[in-house]
Amino acid sequence: MAGPIAAVLLAAGASRRFGRPKQLAELGGEPLVRRAARAALAAGCDPVVVVLGAQAGAVAGALAGLPLTQLRNEAWEEGMAGSLRAGLAAADEAAPAARGALLLVADQPAVDAALLGRLLARFEEGGAARPVACAYGGSHGVPAILPRSLFPELAALRGDRGAKAVLAAHRAELLEVPFPDGELDVDTEEDLARARRALEA
Repeated sequence: MAGPIAAVLLAAGASRRFGRPKQLAELGGEPLVRRAARAALAAGCDPVVVVLGAQAGAVAGALAGLPLTQLRNEAWEEGMAGSLRAGLAAADEAAPAARGALLLVADQPAVDAALLGRLLARFEEGGAARPVACAYGGSHGVPAILPRSLFPELAALRGDRGAKAVLAAHRAELLEVPFPDGELDVDTEEDLARARRALEA
């Protein structure tokens, strides 16, 4: 039987531009971080690892009752790469047979299980050997699935660099899934209001 696909949800940021933990901002009566975690679970990812950092206790509370792994990255202030490395290591330990890792963030409110399902299907089409990323804004980004062969490159990232750097390095073999709403991310209260208008209608 084919191995599972792990999910790593990055939710460690301090939300400085937002002014409060945006992971806890609600859309449709549900915190953004819980929406993202539920989408990964519903898509069949196993395990689902959520990396916490700033306001870890409050964000963990928003995930109560979900069958996932919560990991606090004590060095979250060092940047995204550290949280990514920590989450990937935890996922790898929990599922050493995982063929790849689906990477996602908490502040893309249009992400749902259907989108993640399309990413997973595209990953299988590529023989679980090629990276798959969402296409939006003239570029590629998360949510994205990286095969196990690229885990060492993810683990080598430092600072505030994320998966985008690895995706760019493998552009020639990259598979894509169109996701126009990927540009809808929540960095400010105005962004949240825009997301609510677009997604709660």
